[in-house]
Amino acid sequence: MKKKIGFILVLVVIAFLVMGAVSAGLFDFLGSGNNNNSTRVANNNTTFIVGFDAEFPPYGYKNGSEYVGFDLDLAREVCNRNNWTFVAQPIDWDAKDAELNSGSIDCIWNGFTINGREKNYTWSEPYIDNKQVVVVKSDSGIKSLADLKGKNVETQKDSSALHALQGDNKTIGDSFSNLVQVADYNTAFMDLKSGACDAVAIDIGVAQYHVNSENSTGNFVILNETISSEQYGVGFKLGDTQLKDQVQKTLDEMFADGTVTKIAQNYTEYGVPGSLIQK
Repeated sequence: MKKKIGFILVLVVIAFLVMGAVSAGLFDFLGSGNNNNSTRVANNNTTFIVGFDAEFPPYGYKNGSEYVGFDLDLAREVCNRNNWTFVAQPIDWDAKDAELNSGSIDCIWNGFTINGREKNYTWSEPYIDNKQVVVVKSDSGIKSLADLKGKNVETQKDSSALHALQGDNKTIGDSFSNLVQVADYNTAFMDLKSGACDAVAIDIGVAQYHVNSENSTGNFVILNETISSEQYGVGFKLGDTQLKDQVQKTLDEMFADGTVTKIAQNYTEYGVPGSLIQK
């Protein structure tokens, strides 16, 4: 009889343990539905991981062994004001959504175009008015967008220029002999310099960086006509309003006290101050 009672007690204990585990799992599941900020929670709200394209100057790029750029400077100051640890995380631009949705990064902050992506992310307010332009070799004889008819043009994969040439300005893109997608703009400019392509479709700030760089001065020019224009913002995982609101609040303070303008002045030769959307 004692053995039977003991056996029953063991079964009861096991049942309670199972029920507790299921209950905890259920609460975790329900809680996770309201937690769109998994990376921040895992990092105890002290680390801010910014995903960016490391070859997208002047917004984010590598200078020697250091990652620098206007957007990274802004993000670093946001971290300073919130006592967060700033982490600049270079990503494959094609994999940016997977990085964000997996929690590997907290946001995408790197000349990130809002237009056409409004429903895909939780966005900060726009802070940069940007244009898409075309860069050609100085001695190419190409003076206008019309002169690109029958030419080989390169642009970055999933870039704003690509979307424009395949979307609202498809007529222009269709006039090219080829519209080639490359992994990054450094590759595109090497191809332009070697003659492997005739032109590069690109964001104006990045274009100005390459045109004004020491190795390229005098070799390239930007056509006066623009392909399109759009606005940059900080993209957070869809639904992550808590983190977006805190970053936006801090950015608003930085605009109000002149910090954003001061940082932008470090990138005057790339046209950043003139592209700011003043609050």
